[in-house]
Parts: sequence; structure tokens; C-alpha cells
Amino acid sequence: MYALNYDSKDEFLQDIIAIPARKSLGKEKIDSLEKLSDYSEKEIMQLHGFGKNTMVKLKNHMKENQVFFKEA
Repeated sequence: MYALNYDSKDEFLQDIIAIPARKSLGKEKIDSLEKLSDYSEKEIMQLHGFGKNTMVKLKNHMKENQVFFKEA
């Protein structure tokens, strides 16, 4: 085994958004697009690592998978 601290949840959005934003989602126990859809865009923007660029990437990925943020 090469990765001693391997966690499959770390793969969520791995090639979509940067590590700080992914870690923030992990702290909130958001590890799937389904869970992400339970939050509003405004709520996610308040997390560490989320800015305009990250949000654009995230929303594009969500749209491709037909998943959307809840209405505020």
C-alpha cells in the first residue's frame, strides 16, 4: 500500500476544485453532489477556499451532473 492516509472521500471533486475548498467541504461532511445540493450557493461561499473562480468550476461540474444548489 502506497498511501498510508488514503481516504476515498478525498477523491470527491479532486480534479474540479483546489484542496482548501475540498477540505472545507470535508469538514462539513459534504462528500457527494447529493449532499452539496442540500446547501445554498451562499452557504458554500462562506466556507474557506471558496471564491468566484472555485464556485464557477463547482457550478459547471454540478450542472454537467444535473445537480443544483438549493434556493436560498
